[in-house]
Amino acid sequence: MFESLKSTIEDLLGGRVHPGDRRAVINDMKAALAMAKLGVEDLEQGVAITRRKLEGERQGLETSTRRKGLAAGIQDAETEALAAKFETQHGERAAVLERKLEAQEAEAALARRDYDEMLTQLKAASAGAGSVGAGAAPAGTTRAPSDADLGLPDDAALRGELDSLSRAEARSQKDADADARLAELKRRMGQP
Repeated sequence: MFESLKSTIEDLLGGRVHPGDRRAVINDMKAALAMAKLGVEDLEQGVAITRRKLEGERQGLETSTRRKGLAAGIQDAETEALAAKFETQHGERAAVLERKLEAQEAEAALARRDYDEMLTQLKAASAGAGSVGAGAAPAGTTRAPSDADLGLPDDAALRGELDSLSRAEARSQKDADADARLAELKRRMGQP
């Protein structure tokens, strides 16, 4: 998904970027990584949406099955046939959504893993790994140098935007989880 960005990071870490170009390349990569993060978050939102759709289809399947049974109990063949039709439709849709959800979850997990790996590598590149004259970090140093340490411009606006997006994603995920728990509770209580 992020092949060109991975290649650029590998060039930085391997010392294949001219020392005078490192800062510009790192800044460009930070912007690209911010966009990649948005892509990963979009994939994760797609997973949440599919989960909600699947839950709706499962509820529809359960309702249709219950109605078919009730219609059979009162010997209402027309209602039973209609409920069976809807039961089949909801069952087919649920099966498709289950396969879709599985694929989306795998894709989102892969993208998240790639993103996390690239972020770690970018931090190493920002700290000077792969640059001419880059040696081991001084004893006792546990943090990577900041943008200011590297002489890079302050990306406060970008950090603020990423923080805002992260909070919005967390809020969205909490809302989706709450909706799923509410739907499960309603299902257990027998409410449609």
